[in-house]
Amino acid sequence: MYSSNFEYFRPTTTAEAVEMLRAHPGAKLLAGGHSLLPQMKLRVAQPAALVDIGRLSDLAGISLDGDSLRIGALTTHNTLAMSAVIQEHCPILSEAALQIGDQQVRNRGTVGGSLAHADPAADLPPVMVALGATFSALGPGGARDIPASEFFVDIFTTALKPDEILTGIKVKAYGAGTGGAYLKHAHPASGFAVVGVAAIVMVKDGKCTGARVAVGGATPNPVLATAAGEWLAGQATEAAAFATAAGKVNDAISDPLSDHYATAAYRRQLATVLTRRALIAACTRATK
Repeated sequence: MYSSNFEYFRPTTTAEAVEMLRAHPGAKLLAGGHSLLPQMKLRVAQPAALVDIGRLSDLAGISLDGDSLRIGALTTHNTLAMSAVIQEHCPILSEAALQIGDQQVRNRGTVGGSLAHADPAADLPPVMVALGATFSALGPGGARDIPASEFFVDIFTTALKPDEILTGIKVKAYGAGTGGAYLKHAHPASGFAVVGVAAIVMVKDGKCTGARVAVGGATPNPVLATAAGEWLAGQATEAAAFATAAGKVNDAISDPLSDHYATAAYRRQLATVLTRRALIAACTRATK
């Protein structure tokens, strides 16, 4: 099917792109296009205009500033996966990016586009929540930062205003004593996460000093399993402790999604199993 008619704009600066969004209510941003274009062909989405930001080089790239990493919104999934800086300072992001789609999708799809699309089954949202990332947005009113925990509002809905652009993501780098892991149960047809779990574990002298667990796919938005992370603090790095912590993940999963492939109960069970495995993997990496 063909899309409905629309106007097409290609700004040369980010500020110009913001102005185009303001001047054309109902316009949509075009970056990699992997989510928007199929929706337009099915006429699920019928934007009056497209603002193509795919060539704005200032919105792409990865940089390390002190203990913080900045990832431009137009950075491709493949760049994120292959980045030596990411692999050294925040390898869970590389691990998650490598699980997105196939090579062609990773070569074209962008980090910011995936996050702004807010698909419940996407891989990056739970990782960003577990990392406590901060999203930078630019609109007519200026720039603002949005915590990852507040960015995802509902299915395909974020805290971004219609005339705002997601420009970048900031995360803390981590090193010795901290490990991360992202695991998912992929849908056999689409490869999207039926449930995906991101775990960050801090270890010192054989004990967990802190942990953050975020679950995606089970609910409309990624959720931070606070009870699981808090319980692990001070516990010995033993399999029994991780199993107990994983059992507390369901406290964060209210009204889970359910469909013909995975019922709500199945998603809850997957979240528990994947959390235990992710915590063990993260702990192993933290102690190496």
